[in-house]
Amino acid sequence: MSPEWIGVWMLAALLSGIFVGFPIAFTLIILGFLFGYAGFGDTVFYLMLYQFFSVMKEQTLASVPLFVFMGLLLEQAGLLERLFRAVQLALARLHGSLYIAVMFCATIFAAATGIVGASVTLLGIMAARSMDRSKYDVRLSAGIITAGGTLGILIPPSVMLVVMGPVIGVPVTDLFAAAIIPGLLLAAIYTVYALVRCAINPALGPALPEAEHAASKMAILKEFLQGLVPPAVLVLASLGSILFGFATPTEGAAIGATGSLLLTIVYRRMTRKLLYDSVLKTLEVSCLILFLVAASNFFGAVFSRLGTPEMMTRALLDLQLSPWLLLIVVMAVIFLLAWPLEWVPIVLIFVPIMLPIIKELKIDLTWFGILVAVNLQTAWLSPPVALSAYFLKGVAPQWQLADIYKGMMQFMVLQLTGLVFVMIFPQLALWLPGVLYTR
Repeated sequence: MSPEWIGVWMLAALLSGIFVGFPIAFTLIILGFLFGYAGFGDTVFYLMLYQFFSVMKEQTLASVPLFVFMGLLLEQAGLLERLFRAVQLALARLHGSLYIAVMFCATIFAAATGIVGASVTLLGIMAARSMDRSKYDVRLSAGIITAGGTLGILIPPSVMLVVMGPVIGVPVTDLFAAAIIPGLLLAAIYTVYALVRCAINPALGPALPEAEHAASKMAILKEFLQGLVPPAVLVLASLGSILFGFATPTEGAAIGATGSLLLTIVYRRMTRKLLYDSVLKTLEVSCLILFLVAASNFFGAVFSRLGTPEMMTRALLDLQLSPWLLLIVVMAVIFLLAWPLEWVPIVLIFVPIMLPIIKELKIDLTWFGILVAVNLQTAWLSPPVALSAYFLKGVAPQWQLADIYKGMMQFMVLQLTGLVFVMIFPQLALWLPGVLYTR
């Protein structure tokens, strides 16, 4: 059997192992060993050593635990609850005001942390009961909370973009800059959709009862400033220093982690247990991601050395399809993979497999990375995995899981609409990096 076809069987074995439920990292390593040894012998052992050490020396990946720690601490500081309440009171007379408040806070929190689970959980805690009291539609409420939470993997600083940068060979700073406008576009699409639904049917988002209105405009302004200024300063210090070239992604992440630690202390939320839990959770999440990065790099190196990606690229190009059609096929494959899988195996395993095709088509890799990122937001809203549904169900047990799913599916369609916009208008992703980084 030729090495190329050994790689095909290797990929088939991987898909089988993932769907059966074997741990992905160990599956990647074992399959890499077995099929690599079958394809090119003892060299596979040296290849694994080289790939693991190259991941350990990748400085950009050091920002992963720092961004995770920043997000976990910021979640505990209580800033978003105050901001949510201020926006809610400022728009008390408007139908659907809570939808605007949720999306505003979701966008701010996404810019402060790249953790979807933390965003959905916090938004659910803040908004679910208020929405129930105001008799908001459960499906639309669940949809906007879960969709707003997914912005955390797109709007910088996104852990997914940090991981994706070295995989596709694009500076993380370029991906951060490219993700900002598409992220804000999606937030705007979600908000407009909810408000249009409320304009058609005001019962979906009634105005707040008179008893819950603020006592004065000054009280609203005070709450708003106290809730907005600290995270805004933190984002400017962390993300701004990265985008404008004052700091590397790792240094910017360190600034953000230090700032979130100081905010937690200033707001008197810091306890020994909170610090211990945050450090332990950071260790768990970081080890999971970084071990997967190393394992997938090894698997990808074996797969590439077998020559299978080149064979697949030639086969697709021989079909004489247009570049646009091939790009649509690639996006469709990623969309379907996102239903049973999370973003980690897709970015680390399947994107490198598709990368030779993208390079052969001369497609801008920064644009491609953002298309993948927008596409993978659906992984958090698509069954059967749909982790956002379970995060929300955990903090809003009064909502039926079926209603949460039906609400999420509406916003998954909106995400695909956003993906189409970014595909049709590449400058949505490429304009800001072009302005910031003229090379």
